[in-house]
Amino acid sequence: MTSGSATQRALIGAVRRFAQQHLDDASVCVALSGGADSLALTAAAVHAGLSVHAVVVDHRLQAGSAEVARRAARAAETLGASAQVCAVTVDGAGGLEAAARRARYAALREARARRPVLLGHTLDDQAETVLLGLGRGSGARSLAGMREWSAPWGRPLLGVRRAQTRAACAEWSLPVWDDPHNDDPRFTRVRLRREVLPLLDDVLGGGVPQALARTARQLQDDGDALDAPAAELLAECAYGRVLDLEPLSDAPAAVRTRVLRDWLRSVGAPEPAFRVVTAVDDLVTDWHGQGPVAVGGDEEARLVVTRRAGELRVKRVPR
Repeated sequence: MTSGSATQRALIGAVRRFAQQHLDDASVCVALSGGADSLALTAAAVHAGLSVHAVVVDHRLQAGSAEVARRAARAAETLGASAQVCAVTVDGAGGLEAAARRARYAALREARARRPVLLGHTLDDQAETVLLGLGRGSGARSLAGMREWSAPWGRPLLGVRRAQTRAACAEWSLPVWDDPHNDDPRFTRVRLRREVLPLLDDVLGGGVPQALARTARQLQDDGDALDAPAAELLAECAYGRVLDLEPLSDAPAAVRTRVLRDWLRSVGAPEPAFRVVTAVDDLVTDWHGQGPVAVGGDEEARLVVTRRAGELRVKRVPR
């Protein structure tokens, strides 16, 4: 029987349920920042009986970040986990948040040594993700939010509130580090967290984060139901960089656009935006002789999709 407060038991129970449903082995990595969510996850995973290796990624974006990383690693070791610190360089396109995320996930992939990686995302993070997707018109996949398990990434705390992880850290006497970026209004998520969600919760009478998280779960189930026929249809009509349009002619829009998105990914368009998929879909459903659709590329060439004789073809066009 698990001892401790109701909050501690809730977190430990969430990790145990996750492990029973998704893990074949008790050995895991935990992505540990030193913040309340990942620190509480580390503690809960240890108390749940998992063999925990904490990976602390030092993004080196702030003065003193190396000491923050070392402190987080020591906290994990005090709990009974092993720990390592990975220093990374944050650069590249897409802004600071996107570059930091790429560097962090690359470090976690390298450090995990075939183990699953547990991430400290909570119900509040899920609500923010759904709201961001809704505001950007990103479609059902974005509104479906983060999955509890998408190998090798696991999120055992998606049913847990952020306030619970902070309370659990206090009860376990764990040294929580608060990232200044989490209070910086330059970041969209911070304003959502501090301004938009509290206002929505007030206007709608409470329960908004939970409702947004439920929406994500329902859309995940819907997506699973649509992904299977889309995969079958893609296998029927895709021939490398050529897509036969005849099998697509009677497909429902939700299935057809999934086929197009997955085909575009397979031919080199890494994350086709809604407008790109819509323009390519127009080549299928609203064909009136329009020209090529740009779907990506690099410094040397553009990647374009054209329609010809009942087929879509992808080709590289030198810049």
